[in-house]
Amino acid sequence: MNSMLNELLEHKIVAILRGIEDGRADDTARALIDGGIRLMEITMNTDGAPAMISRWREKFGAEARIGAGTVIDVRKAEEAVAAGAQFLISPNLDEEVIAYGRGRGISVWPGVMTPTEIVKAIKAGADAVKLFPMGTLGTGYLKEIRGPLNDVPILATGGVDMHNIKDYFAAGANAVGMGGKLVNMEWVKEGRFDLVTDRARAFTEAAASL
Repeated sequence: MNSMLNELLEHKIVAILRGIEDGRADDTARALIDGGIRLMEITMNTDGAPAMISRWREKFGAEARIGAGTVIDVRKAEEAVAAGAQFLISPNLDEEVIAYGRGRGISVWPGVMTPTEIVKAIKAGADAVKLFPMGTLGTGYLKEIRGPLNDVPILATGGVDMHNIKDYFAAGANAVGMGGKLVNMEWVKEGRFDLVTDRARAFTEAAASL
C-alpha cells in the first residue's frame, strides 16, 4: 500500500487551505500541526500556492505531509510536484493527472461523485478517491455507495463539522477533507491561532476515537 495512503487512513483528516494570505500561512500551518493535523493541502488556485508548498515542506516536513489541492489538470500537477507536493487532490477526475502522479510515485486522490467515476479512478491508478461535494450529496449517498464499492478508500469532502463527523465515518468514509469548518479564516485574520489549534485538536481527537 502507498505510504501516503497509509498516512491518510491513519490520520483521517486533510486540512484544506484555500485563499489563505501568504503572511498568515505559516502561523496557520503551525497552529494546525499543534492541534494534531498531519495532512495539509494548499489549493492551487490560492495566490502563491507553489511557493507556500515549497516553504511548508522545508519548515514542517518532519511533522506533516504537504499536498496540493484543486489540481485540475497536468499543468497544475507539474507546478505542484515541482514545488514539492507529496500528494495531489482534485475536484475532478483527470486520468492524465493520475498517470502523472503514479509515474512519479505521488498519490493522487481525484474528485468523483458517481460509481462510474469511482471505478474509473481506481482503474486509472488512484490510491483513493475524493467523494465530492458531500455537503450536497449527504451521508446517505455515501452509505449507498459503500454497498457495491466497499473496499475503495474514500476521502469525503464537504459539509463535515463537529456535529456530524461521526456520521461520515459511520457511513463509510475512511477520511474527511475539511476547509472553513476546520480553519476559521476570521480567526486567522485576527491572529487567534490558539483557537485554530483548539479546533484542530477537537477534530483530530474526534477522528481518532472513531
